[in-house]
Amino acid sequence: MNVLSRFHRGWLVLCLAGAAIASALAIAGRETLPQAAAISATGPPSLTVAIATLQPATFPDRVAANGNIVAWQEVSIGAEAANLRLIEVEVDVGDKVRRGQPLARLANETVLAELAQSRASVAEADAAHAEAAANAERAVSLQDSGALSTQQIQQTVTAKHTARARLDAARAVEKMQRLRLAQTRIVAPDDGVISSRTATVGAVVPAGQELFRLIRRGRLEWRAEVAAADLARLKPGQKVGITATGGDVVEGRLRMLAPAIDAQTRNGLVYVDLPPGDMTRAGMFAHGEFEVGTSKVMTLPQSAVLLREGFGYVMCVGADARVIQTKVTPGRRSGDRVEILSGLDAEDRVVALGVAFLGDGDLVRVARDMP
Repeated sequence: MNVLSRFHRGWLVLCLAGAAIASALAIAGRETLPQAAAISATGPPSLTVAIATLQPATFPDRVAANGNIVAWQEVSIGAEAANLRLIEVEVDVGDKVRRGQPLARLANETVLAELAQSRASVAEADAAHAEAAANAERAVSLQDSGALSTQQIQQTVTAKHTARARLDAARAVEKMQRLRLAQTRIVAPDDGVISSRTATVGAVVPAGQELFRLIRRGRLEWRAEVAAADLARLKPGQKVGITATGGDVVEGRLRMLAPAIDAQTRNGLVYVDLPPGDMTRAGMFAHGEFEVGTSKVMTLPQSAVLLREGFGYVMCVGADARVIQTKVTPGRRSGDRVEILSGLDAEDRVVALGVAFLGDGDLVRVARDMP
């Protein structure tokens, strides 16, 4: 009986101890649940970021235009002597030439023969003129003697003038043949660069046929179309940054503006002188920007603006350290800065770097500020 009583007492103590432990665990559980929920709701930061705000900057005002690079002046060089065979070509496309430098040569045997014939005709006409002049001089000296009639004297004087005219005609033919001989050498009319060549050795060249084209002085220009509203902002002498097809940027200067506007496109042509060099070629298409002044704008680092589907976005950081995707309107770019036209206030803080790795509502840790 005593043993059974001791057993019951031990069992009762064990039950009470278990109940106490369960109660303590329940209280501890109720105390830790809110903390776990808070940790789950907050979560670790997605990224440690730098912060930027809108900053004022001075941007250049530019007028954009597109156009083609062409030769300042292009000279067509052809044959003046007709129906002669081309026997030598001394230059090719791309060669730089000087004024008077031989470019090609035509066969001159026929011209030399005709020149010899014309010289003989000159000698013959000169002798005839000398004889006629002597006859006329004798006839005039006998005018008072009555040995010759007035008509005979007049005939000798007329014969003298006729012989003189024939001599002049023969000399003109000789001069023409000498000129034709000189034309068998085709020379450069000015300094420049050969841009085209159609001359072929052995071809019989008609008069006026083009054999070469020459870019005078190797000088190129950019002819661009500018909207009529922007023409008033342009003046000769302004600098122009021109980007050619290969991506190279050259600096030109505005030489002149066309005096008329195209009635169809409402654009006007501008002519820009280009510096000599190998970065531009005639026929290239190029984009350019004219510097017409400066203006004050509000800017962000370019790394803060995310371009997506044709729109600009930034990640604004809220008071709770969460980012909010905000749509903005970007404008001009200069260096590593981009103009912000709308969408932000001056006090808004945005993520400066790594915006592509963040989503709307992500939690971030702010490390430092960027200008």
